[in-house]
Amino acid sequence: MGSTYQQIQQAVDHIRSQTDFSPEVGLVLGSGLGPLADEIEVVASFPYASLPHFPQSTAPGHEGRLILGHLEGKRVLAYKGRVHCYEGYSPAEVVFPHRVGFFLGARTFFVTSAAGGLNPGWNAGELMLHSDYINYAGLSPLTGPNDERLGPRFPVTFDAYDPGLRTLAHKVARAQDFLLREGVYAWWPGPQFATRAELKLLRGLGADAIGMSTVPEVIALRHLGARVLGLSTITDMAVPERDHHATEAEVLAVAAQSGARFRQFVRGILAAL
Repeated sequence: MGSTYQQIQQAVDHIRSQTDFSPEVGLVLGSGLGPLADEIEVVASFPYASLPHFPQSTAPGHEGRLILGHLEGKRVLAYKGRVHCYEGYSPAEVVFPHRVGFFLGARTFFVTSAAGGLNPGWNAGELMLHSDYINYAGLSPLTGPNDERLGPRFPVTFDAYDPGLRTLAHKVARAQDFLLREGVYAWWPGPQFATRAELKLLRGLGADAIGMSTVPEVIALRHLGARVLGLSTITDMAVPERDHHATEAEVLAVAAQSGARFRQFVRGILAAL
């Protein structure tokens, strides 16, 4: 499957044949964060398998459903689960649903994830606002011929995460009276967790957290000209000096435990937009 403009329009047309709902904000819900979709006043809902050219989620905690509806007075498009390159998809396939969301009308996207904390001063269960990213995987959804209808050949990625949205997120965190971390997210391709040496390398490069998603989506959305906010739950501490590395089950458990605060935070930002 290729993420061509024609395929994007086919998916858009399929959705438009069943609803004329036009979203303002896209919500990409990562590992353990899907329950936020259950709080949406649903207008329409589509399994990824029912949509033309959509990749299918296979990762634990990713249901694979597109939901359109209302939340905090905003028209939202929620991705209940995502796909990853480690599942066998190309970066262009990974970002296909997000490109569809843009052409449905969304111009602002909240991209959320579970991440491992590299900053030794942080703790599992805390929330992190993304200030920047490191594309350690070295992959891009923009590789290959460029279609100007999707964006320019050489997009600038300074301020990939919208400064105004970041300021708003801090304001909401203060109003909700919790500590919001801010830092650099490193994209690790996975599916294996990083070695001690790799974690030390990424920490030395300036990364505060590590995860297996988000960056290709941010690249594609900024290519389109969308505003992007990045948020992660620090589900485990990926500190190489420690004896224990969290398992998949432990990561999902921490994501679930932090879910109520995370959902309240996202709803607060939505309400303040």
